Formats: sequence, C-alpha cells, structure tokens
Amino acid sequence: MLSSLLAIALLHWAVLLVPGFNVVLLAQLAGGQSRAVALAAVAGMTSATLVWAVLAVGGVGLVFSAQPVLRQGAQIAGGLYLLYLACKLWRSGASAASVPPQTLSRAAAFRVGFMTSALNPKIALFYGSVFATALPPSPSWLHVASAVAVVYLNSILWHTSLAVAFSQKAIQQAWLRNFARLSRVSGAVVGAFGLKLIVGTLQELRARLP
Repeated sequence: MLSSLLAIALLHWAVLLVPGFNVVLLAQLAGGQSRAVALAAVAGMTSATLVWAVLAVGGVGLVFSAQPVLRQGAQIAGGLYLLYLACKLWRSGASAASVPPQTLSRAAAFRVGFMTSALNPKIALFYGSVFATALPPSPSWLHVASAVAVVYLNSILWHTSLAVAFSQKAIQQAWLRNFARLSRVSGAVVGAFGLKLIVGTLQELRARLP
C-alpha cells in the first residue's frame, strides 16, 4: 500500500508544481489583500479538490470519458467563470488609482476558491487516471481513503504554502505599490487560462463532429 500511495503523491506533486490560475489568484489575494483572505480561498480550493477526488474514486472520471459532453459543458462553464474573474481583476486594477482596492470577505474568498476548482472537471480525470494507475485492482476501503487523503493533504500543503509566501509583508508592500499593474496582469493571465479552456473545448467538440 505504501508504494502505491507514494506513487500517487509523486504524480500529484508533479502536477501541483506546474503554475496554474490558482497560483495567480492566491498571489492576488495574499499579496493584494491579506493572508486570512488567501487562506479562505485555499479552504475553498482544497474542498473542491476533495470533492473531485471522492468523485474520481466513485468513477466520475469514467463517466466523463464515456460521456464527454458532460465534461465539455463543465469546462466551458469553468472557462466562462475564469473570464468573469479576469474582468473583475482587470477592472479593480483600472480603478485602483482613484479608489482603494476592495477586500473580499472570507466567505467570498472561499466561494471564489471553491468555484475555480469545482468548475475544472479535468481534476477528476487526473485523479481518476492516477488512482487507476497506482491503486491495485481491488483496493481496500482503507487504501482508497488513504489515496484520497494523500491528494487532499498535498493540495492543502501546497496552496497554504503559496498563501503564506505571498502574504509576507515585503511582498504585500510591493504588491500594493504596484496594485493597478499587477491586478491587470493577473486579470490577463486568468483570462488567458479561461480562453484556453474554452477554445480547447470547442476544438474538441468540432473534432467530434461528423
């Protein structure tokens, strides 16, 4: 059991270390607002990650593979949500010169964190493929629960570390000095992720047309 859990952990870390839109959002929240707000977003992100991991164990990855239209619909919804966030980030940067940046409540930050991960069905596909590769054919319930716990704890550790790092006083001061510019950069990056998700899904749909 230990060897398969180690394999799952290593595969998961290999993906976590690739920068994604979650990193950009945490940098924006921790650097531009507060550590508490960023940690609330981490709680939302990791909660959604746990949901996807449990669903992957339950076979939702197989459902997405058999019925790709469900996954594609969720991906387009996720891309649209990222574009919505990108617009908000860009607008906050545009108005920062005359209006102090607004601070999200912890509840709002949790919702943003949860939605960014919940609307990314590729997480379920990744977990499904990792679990199928690393788990034995008939794992015990303890083995399965341990695998889910590993990816959940990995996600908590990684995202919490980012929130703490970006919320250091020196980084916050530098971020606030350049809030308008960095908010626009964050908005552009998050928007690029959203567009990439939508365009990739539409290309996949077009390829399936007769």
